[in-house]
Amino acid sequence: MSLIKADLDLFNELVEGLLNEESDQPVAERIAATELYNKLDLDLNEEPILDDEFKSTMKEVLAATPKTATKLFFNQLFGGRQGKAIVGDLLAVMLNNSMYTYKVAGPQVGIEQEIIRKSCDLVGYGEGSNGTFPTGGSMSNYMALIMARDRHDLSVRSNGVSKRMTVYTSKESHYSNAKNASFSGVGRDNVRYIDSDEFGRLIPARLEEQIKQDIIDGFDPIYVNCTAGTTVLGAFDPVNHIADICEKYDLWLHIDGAYCGSVIFSDRYRHLLKGMERSDSFSYNAHKMLGTPMTCSILLVKDKKDLHNSFSNDADYLYQTDGDDFNLGKTSFQCGRRNDALKFWTLWKSVGTKGIKKIVDHQFALADVALRYVRNNPDYTLYSFDDSISICFNYKGIDANKLCTALYERKITVVGFGAFGKDEFIRLVTINANNSPDDILNFFRVMEDFVDANPELLN
Repeated sequence: MSLIKADLDLFNELVEGLLNEESDQPVAERIAATELYNKLDLDLNEEPILDDEFKSTMKEVLAATPKTATKLFFNQLFGGRQGKAIVGDLLAVMLNNSMYTYKVAGPQVGIEQEIIRKSCDLVGYGEGSNGTFPTGGSMSNYMALIMARDRHDLSVRSNGVSKRMTVYTSKESHYSNAKNASFSGVGRDNVRYIDSDEFGRLIPARLEEQIKQDIIDGFDPIYVNCTAGTTVLGAFDPVNHIADICEKYDLWLHIDGAYCGSVIFSDRYRHLLKGMERSDSFSYNAHKMLGTPMTCSILLVKDKKDLHNSFSNDADYLYQTDGDDFNLGKTSFQCGRRNDALKFWTLWKSVGTKGIKKIVDHQFALADVALRYVRNNPDYTLYSFDDSISICFNYKGIDANKLCTALYERKITVVGFGAFGKDEFIRLVTINANNSPDDILNFFRVMEDFVDANPELLN
């Protein structure tokens, strides 16, 4: 016990130092990958090191690690911190339960199931629905595809894939769709990438044309991936229109809401997913819009029988007590699985559903601040649109890749770039709900000041 307390005291000291470092240096100094092992002591040695040396090494590693929670980090589809969620994650580490059986997880099973039940209600699924916590959005998409495959032909589980199956997704969708087709036996060449409109949304008419052609060509269409928040423009595919097509041709409809599926909590923005209750599966990542520590992904399924059909497997050495509804390993891809639910539960429990709604709405409000600034400044070119927390723009015609790289390497701010069609641009993501409107405007100020101080960027 005394050793654990001493280590926790060390942890608190390191965290305090990290928070001070983030305040003084919100953007970490970049270490070139080729210099990493020369700059930091990352070697694993035969002999132990002294406590003071260990502490010093840890402080150096923490200081050099990219700081994703600061007010100058806009690079990824996650950012910031929610304190109560961190408490839950730390407690999950201390408890160290595995989530496959009620015997070893106890009330943590109830916590996970409560999150799933309330989430299914928000989507509009009925009493027969359920879900699980996969390792991330890619795994959520994979599990949805497996269920679609098995519902189309349950014999695949025993005999392997024998039919020429096809799956459909937008050209702007997540890259995991190609990998998942390969893993599932469908095959990468049988993924049909459907054109999107000028806002980055899948075009339903093009989808139906492709399905019809594949049927004529002797394929078996089985699955459509619908995106709620594309990775670049943050676009929402038109769920209702896509659902009409899926019902007409008996295709599984999955909504990949890893980025922006959390709009289910918002009265103001849930219209972006109108028709979501017609889908067969739905996923969202609480570690993105809701600010829980990574990873925290939720996969919901309208009919829980599909989870059991695809992922249940008997194991007498493991499932020895309680019913299937409490033995979560029966409906998950993994066996041993860390408790990703507790951190989301501690956040949700502490702020309530209304508090989660405020987190989501605030990010759109921050996006509106950025949109207004870009639209009202003639030095900017805007490429994005309303109802997105991805603000895409260029400044003074400067190459986006060049500017973003310079901002990162000179420790000014961390922001990414993306492309849509023939255009490449800076992509500012307002996903850190701890930011204020002033923090968004400060981003533009520091970027503009940097360009003024480095006129060579204009060449």
